[in-house]
Parts: sequence; C-alpha cells; structure tokens
Amino acid sequence: MVNFASSTTTTVEAQKQSTPPKLTSSITRKDPTNRLEGSQNIYRWLDGKRADDGAEGLWRIHDTLYDLSDFIGKHPGGKSWLKVTKGTDITEAFETHHIGGKAERMLPLFKVRSASQPRHVRLTFHKDGFYRTLKRKVAVKLKDLDFSPVRRSEQIMDALLATTFGLAFLANIMGSYAIAAVCALFVCWTMICAHNFFHKKDNWRMLFYNLALLSYREMRVAHAMSHHLYPNSILDLEISFYEPWLSWMPLSSKNLLQRYASWGYGLVVYFVSFANEFLKRIWISLTTDQRTFYLDDLINLTIPFFMYVTGTRSLWEVLLMWVFIELFASFCYAVVGISAAHQHPEAVHYGDLILEDVDFGIYQVSAIVDRSDTKGSQFKVLTSFGDHCLHHMFPTLDHGLLPQLYPTFLETCAEFEVEYRERPWWHMFFAQYKQLARVDPITYLPGRKTK
Repeated sequence: MVNFASSTTTTVEAQKQSTPPKLTSSITRKDPTNRLEGSQNIYRWLDGKRADDGAEGLWRIHDTLYDLSDFIGKHPGGKSWLKVTKGTDITEAFETHHIGGKAERMLPLFKVRSASQPRHVRLTFHKDGFYRTLKRKVAVKLKDLDFSPVRRSEQIMDALLATTFGLAFLANIMGSYAIAAVCALFVCWTMICAHNFFHKKDNWRMLFYNLALLSYREMRVAHAMSHHLYPNSILDLEISFYEPWLSWMPLSSKNLLQRYASWGYGLVVYFVSFANEFLKRIWISLTTDQRTFYLDDLINLTIPFFMYVTGTRSLWEVLLMWVFIELFASFCYAVVGISAAHQHPEAVHYGDLILEDVDFGIYQVSAIVDRSDTKGSQFKVLTSFGDHCLHHMFPTLDHGLLPQLYPTFLETCAEFEVEYRERPWWHMFFAQYKQLARVDPITYLPGRKTK
C-alpha cells in the first residue's frame, strides 16, 4: 500500500532496506526554462521544453533522437501532434498514445542518433515496471472489448451540442437569463465532452471544444501534452495558468492570501478564466510572431451569431446575454475541472517527495484521487472528467471504453502494491480548499516492487 506521511517519514519497508530510497520533490532535473518569465502560455512552455529536452531540433523518445519530418503527413493522429512537438522530448506522449507495438516497431526507420544528455524528466518506463506491465495487459484486453460505447459517446456529444443551441434559442427569444444559465451549463458540458474527442485523431467533434472562448489547439498542448503527462508538477500548465492567484503547490513560500483569501477570490478567477485565456491569445498574436487564431476559432462566435440570426433582439442585447453565458460557463467549467481529480491534499504535487526514478504510471496514480460518484454513468464521466486515472494512462481511448479496463488496472495496482484512491464529489470539492492551504509536504512511497 502507499504511505502518506510528513516529509521526514518513510514506510516500514523502506526503513528495513540497507540503503534508503532516493527521493525528490520534482519530476524534472531542474526548474524548466521560462517557468518564471511572465504569464504562462503554450508557446513559452514549448520553447522551454526545446531548451531543456536535449532533442536537438528533432523528436526525442527515451534516449534516442528521431527525425519524423517525412512522417508528419502520414501520422494517423493528424499532423499537428508532430508539428508542435518538434524539438522536444515526446517520450510520455509516445508511450501513452500508442498502446500496441506497431509504432514502436516503426521507430528504427527514423532513428538519427542517441541523445547526448539525460532526460530532463525523471519519469521512467522500465519494461517490467507498472506502466509498461499495465499497457501490455491492456493491449491484449483491447482485442476483446465491446466498442459500442464509443458510439454512445458520440451520441451524448451530439445531444449536448443540440441542446446547447436549443437553450440559446429559447433564452434569446424569451429574454430569460435563467434559461441562459442552463445554456451555460450545457456549454460547459459540451466542451468537457469534446475534450474526449480532441485527445483522439483529428475529428469534427473536437472542434466544439471551441464553443466558448477556448481553443482545442492550445488545449492539445496545455492539457494533452502538459497536464496529462506531468500532472501537478512544474511542467503542468493547467496549474501554472492559475498562478499566483490559485497556488496549488504545497510550498512554504505561499502567503496567507494565497492560502486562505483564495477561497473567496478564487470564485472570481473561475468566472473570468475563459476570457483571460482568450485575451491572452489576442495579446500573443499582437506582440509576437506566433499564430494563435485559425479559421475554426470562428466557432467561438457561433452561439451569439445563432442567437442574433434566429431572434429579434438587438445585437447589443444578444452580446450581453452571450457574455453572461460565457462567464457562467467559465465558472461551471472551473468548478468541475478543479474538483475532478488532482487538487486534493493526498495527491502528490511539486514539493512533495516521491521516488527519484518513479514509474510513469505510479506517478499518475500518485497525482490523482478519482471521483467515485461518476462511475457507471457514461454521461457523468463525459461531462465531469470522470474515470480520470485510466484516462491519464490511455488518453486516446474513448471514455466509454475505460470501465472495461478497471479489472486489469486494479489487478496491476495490487501486483505493484499501489493504492488507487477515489472519493465522492463533495469530498473533492472541499478538499481543493485544503490543498490551497497546504504547505507541508507529504511523502509518497508505493510498495517495494517498482520495477
């Protein structure tokens, strides 16, 4: 089982060992480049990775460099994944996005040379470690899965999208802000459901993550490539975006305002988080040579456009109601996302102590406290980031398939003496405030079998 204790405590098993385990408070060998330079965004984050990862302008997987330039147009998942990651270490993304062995067998065709420096990230993928063992079992399990829930996910997504526009129409013609509030909730649910689709190969449903002011392109970096692979670490942009206003790291440098006043002003942050990211994209496009807007970003405007052309209200009245929908959708999204799985005082964050060569899968379990009350409902899972731990392990699999993998996952957890934790929503909601206040580090040590 896993031991949670103060930073000076170790498990009984560890004390019995002749040499104590090597512990670290960070999964990176040094603070990431650009980490403290102004407001965090995906472009600054990617530049930092290119400076730290030792990929030498190529693509790094484990300790080998590959030139995938000629494969970009042939990549089954779409061109963008490879284009945006050139010059970085994509080890974690490669491992989690390719369950079978086909992609690994192709790699020698693109090999250039061995990397000249150690990996910046300490996460490991030993052949007989937790994650590789789980992945082998899942690869076998996939052959016998019932894939009909994938269609159910698509139907839920389509129903959410249609309901969103139906409510927008009713709110507009009736002038009802109460209906607009319900519409905002459905905007939130539609975007969270669309997140299930932007993890996959390019498809039209992923576009509706842009229904409010966010961009699925940016979230593929901030969420899929940053948060998913390095949750609760200083490489996790979904934590960095909220700093310094919401400081989730258990650091002694946190002041009283960050620890306790954030319980109140955090609600304001929730309301403006969508608008903040949208304005940030505008600022970056005006002050740098980065391209931050694309044709599909016009989806941001589909709701107000639809309300205007299908109703009789003035443009000003439509815009006011749209702003209300955006603000309330932003609030709902933040409430759901922040209480989904990570911001809990038992979840490992940067500053807590973990094994120096911690297995990727064990690290994921350590950083996640799953929600128990979404289990068994595909609708709840798709609209609340449910089945979070398994989704982090295998992000390209549809959420509808994940329940069938629990027996295999729990069997592997038992084999490696790793505790899988889950709590109800109300517990997770209040736990986030304890995490904001937490400054004392914990130590996370799984069972002795770590390789």
